[in-house]
Amino acid sequence: MHIIDRRLNPGGKNLPNRQRFLRRARRIVREAVRQASASRSIRDIDEAGVVVIPGNGIDEPSFHLGEEGHHQPVFPGNKEFVEGDRLPRPQGGAGGGGSQAGQGQSEDSYQIALSAEEFLEFFLEDLELPDLERRQVTTVESEGMRRAGYASTGSPANLALGRTMRNSLSRRIALRRPRPADVAEAEQAIAEAQASGADESEIAELRRLRDSLQRRSKAIAWIDPIDIRYRRFEPQPRPMAQAVMFCLMDVSASMTEHMKDLAKRFYMLLYVFLKKRYKKVDLVFIRHTDEAKEVDEQTFFHGTESGGTRVSSVLHEMLRVVGARYPADQWNIYAAQASDGDNDPRDNLEVTGLLSGEVLEKCQYYAYLEVNEPGHGSNPSSLWRAYESIAQPHLAQRSVTHREDIYPIFRELFSRNEDVRRRVV
Repeated sequence: MHIIDRRLNPGGKNLPNRQRFLRRARRIVREAVRQASASRSIRDIDEAGVVVIPGNGIDEPSFHLGEEGHHQPVFPGNKEFVEGDRLPRPQGGAGGGGSQAGQGQSEDSYQIALSAEEFLEFFLEDLELPDLERRQVTTVESEGMRRAGYASTGSPANLALGRTMRNSLSRRIALRRPRPADVAEAEQAIAEAQASGADESEIAELRRLRDSLQRRSKAIAWIDPIDIRYRRFEPQPRPMAQAVMFCLMDVSASMTEHMKDLAKRFYMLLYVFLKKRYKKVDLVFIRHTDEAKEVDEQTFFHGTESGGTRVSSVLHEMLRVVGARYPADQWNIYAAQASDGDNDPRDNLEVTGLLSGEVLEKCQYYAYLEVNEPGHGSNPSSLWRAYESIAQPHLAQRSVTHREDIYPIFRELFSRNEDVRRRVV
């Protein structure tokens, strides 16, 4: 007996198969997304795109027949051949694909097209704002629906059958609606009276009782419109924690184009992360040279002014904005600073005083990123040493030199793992 599987591939399987593959290969796709993000431009960081994963990362589990007994294989999708048929030789030589002779070994790889939502899901996995607290709640958001009792009107899909039948039973009992058993008993009493030769007046009385029961049964409905109830749902309110992120960037003359590019990439990651994960987070952009100024998003990322360096000016500006718009008892305050660390040593004393005395007391978390040129030595800058001397638990420091290191460092600064965030490198 020969079995040929002629079933067609059913439609509508692409989306479930894709989701199942992404769940199974999550670790590999996540690594591919991290590598792809390093080569993207700032404007395209949250766009859909194609990522490349190695071929050995998508192996699927399979079942194999045992070695004993007689086996008859059935190959899915075979519409033409049975056992004993000769297969025609493929045209075009020994087949396509593979590496060419003389070019060494290669590893197969596959491309996967991810939507913008899928890319951001892998991109922002396991990130959060540290120590976010609910302080004074001024806004709420709706998250799903919750049961809110019953209503006399609604959609048929929300019909509460149990509550409807309970109301119907209560009404019938209150109005003393005859039961079907009562009518049956009246009929039986009439039949017994006729069989026993009772008087016609007695039989007529039993018939009047039966007819009265039947009229009441018809007059009092089994289910009345006033009995019907529908399940009612209402939005589930959830209080939102308010937070503000201060983006502090050094744009002085000592910041080269490479350093500014590293800083902008870091802030673009931060911008995408906050807008994707949190609905109530304000962003305040402050650029500084020897003077600091609050600017809009366009100026922050694309402004061209330059000048000397005085880091304390940006901390003064941040404290001014906090005092004017963001009371510390109502807002979760965060700050992320990027600089090359080139600052006047005399100004560093004022910086450490401001940080330890006022800024860190108001901040939930303060992240400092020092950007360097390739080939930079291992000697820390004066600003780095000043921050290192503060040694506060919610102050984190990282340094970066190459573009591909931005994403791993960003993940360390905003990781859910507290030990990873506090590690100073």
